[in-house]
Amino acid sequence: MYFSFNVQLRPLIVDPEEPSKYSTAKVDSYKLYNLERKTLKTGGADSVTQHLNTVINMEFPAMELSSCTGLGLRTSKDASSTSRPLDSLKVKAVKGHETSAATTRIRTMLGDIAIAVHPDDVNHLIGQKVQHLFVDRTFTASETVDKDFGTGAVKVTPAHDFNDYDLGERYSLDSVTILGGDGTIDCPVPRFNGLRRFDARLEVIDALKEKGLYGGQEEHAMVVPVCSRSSDIVEPLLKEQWFARCDNLATQAIAAVESGELSICPKMHCKTWQHWLLNIRDWCISRQLWWGHRIPAYRVSFRNGHPKNQKADSENMWVSGRCYQEALEKAAAQLNVNEEHLELTQDDDVLDTWFSSALFPFAVHGWPSQTDDLDRFYPSTLLETGHDIIFFWVARMVMMGQKLTGRLPFKEVYFHSMVRDAHGRKMSKSLGNVIDPVDVIQGASLEDLHARLEGNLLDPAEKERSRRGQAADYPRGIPECGTDALRFTLCTYKAQGEDVNLDVNTVQTYRFFCNKIWNAALFTLNALPDNFEPSPMSEMLADCSIMDRWILSRLSDTTATIYNGFQGYDFPIITSAIHRFWVQNLCDVYLESIKLSLRADAHRAWVSRNVLLTCVDGGVRLISPFMPYLSEEIFQRLPRRPEREDPSICVAPYPTTEEQ
Repeated sequence: MYFSFNVQLRPLIVDPEEPSKYSTAKVDSYKLYNLERKTLKTGGADSVTQHLNTVINMEFPAMELSSCTGLGLRTSKDASSTSRPLDSLKVKAVKGHETSAATTRIRTMLGDIAIAVHPDDVNHLIGQKVQHLFVDRTFTASETVDKDFGTGAVKVTPAHDFNDYDLGERYSLDSVTILGGDGTIDCPVPRFNGLRRFDARLEVIDALKEKGLYGGQEEHAMVVPVCSRSSDIVEPLLKEQWFARCDNLATQAIAAVESGELSICPKMHCKTWQHWLLNIRDWCISRQLWWGHRIPAYRVSFRNGHPKNQKADSENMWVSGRCYQEALEKAAAQLNVNEEHLELTQDDDVLDTWFSSALFPFAVHGWPSQTDDLDRFYPSTLLETGHDIIFFWVARMVMMGQKLTGRLPFKEVYFHSMVRDAHGRKMSKSLGNVIDPVDVIQGASLEDLHARLEGNLLDPAEKERSRRGQAADYPRGIPECGTDALRFTLCTYKAQGEDVNLDVNTVQTYRFFCNKIWNAALFTLNALPDNFEPSPMSEMLADCSIMDRWILSRLSDTTATIYNGFQGYDFPIITSAIHRFWVQNLCDVYLESIKLSLRADAHRAWVSRNVLLTCVDGGVRLISPFMPYLSEEIFQRLPRRPEREDPSICVAPYPTTEEQ
């Protein structure tokens, strides 16, 4: 068995103002095996909440509200009603006791199923039946709340709040959904049914006031998840989802790192790897989107006129298959009926993008077929990526590779630093500090930067903040720096694991470094006579001067330093060695020292020219991984040694200490 997939009701983050759309096109199903529907036991409540909150933080930008704030959303009649104050409403027990409950989303009280109170505060309600204020529903008050929060009692709506869902799982509470996929209220009370969610808030408050049960509101700081596309507030809803069981997969991935079979660099990320995988939860692989690989799960039903099989009638039966026919055959065998009596409907959900991405290392080579490309190119050696997706992508590629192919997809993982602006701030459109690499490469005036803001879907206030941010950081625009300078700069920053605070002025400094390399190459070409043919090093070493031997020793030492740097992925050491050799050793010292030698007798000049060409040729090949365009341009102009006629620097051998 490869995987167990399980259906379970859990909060799904959706944007009610942008209803979920479903894929109806038939696509080839993935090669998944043994798709099953089981009921899972939820783990500890705290871990569930942390996991779901992590999903919010990773996938949705958060808006921090320190007080009641009018958000001006397009989905409400009254912009002020979209703020998030802490409202209170009076709660009456069946036996006559009364207290107040606090909430930041008073409209969801239509789906209340319990009251949570603090035992030292309003303990007279614990265990009593409470009558819902608008719906014919009674429920129980229980203990678990911070008495310093609001009134010391909070309403519990498991279907529309992560913490409340936790309590619902802990106390086996029902979940009543009152919000539809289109963002309107769906409840048995005609006064509220069909209202948009924020308009329903006003209506609920009015209804409570009419009953004399509204306790007022107060300021309350909170963080609100917001959809980056529609700018609407995101609400939790309950949806049926497919889950993949990951505990055994995670165990194998942990063992691969502990045994050294999989190497992670920098080592500091091994702790993160362990933390994620030791606390792994079942993976929700369902997505309600137009695009993606459709989940190969089929609901089984009987055609009209056939006596229903007890097994299919007693449970929501699903089967999996790589195609409709395979699933049909499997269902017929399980139910012991002919295929013509069954009808299968494929689930409209698509697989999580990360699920499809996890198959990438081997799927691109023709897996599950045993192709020549799969034998030749899988597994690879090194994965280089950002540490922010260590779990979302890297760990899942490892788990999938181990399970489906029996091998790790790669032997090493290198996590690069995250790029921030010059002030250490995360790049954000609203701050106006996003650095477009194309602007750094080609240059852009301040007017060009301002003009591009007009094409972004930012509100006027954000555009104005962006203009101010751009004017402060780039008062003269962004200078043209070129691809090689930007590439080299990013590799010079700090030690492993630290964020990169990218300053355009630093990139410009390395553009000047590129100019220095170019000028050194031109000096070399001008020093060489027409049709110059380099001689083997063995023929000239005996006649080398002290200065010649010194620069060759610097080239050899630089090569050794770079080799060691590559072994440990220490790019700042490599770039420092390259810069030191070209500027301090070659340009500042050796080029100046041989100007007289080039005008001396023919033999002395011949030795100096050969040594100079050896240093420039070796130095250009050393910088080629960091400056591919500049190095290729120079390499094509340099004379070749008889023993090496490489057509491009891309296929030329990288320098070694033995060569030098």
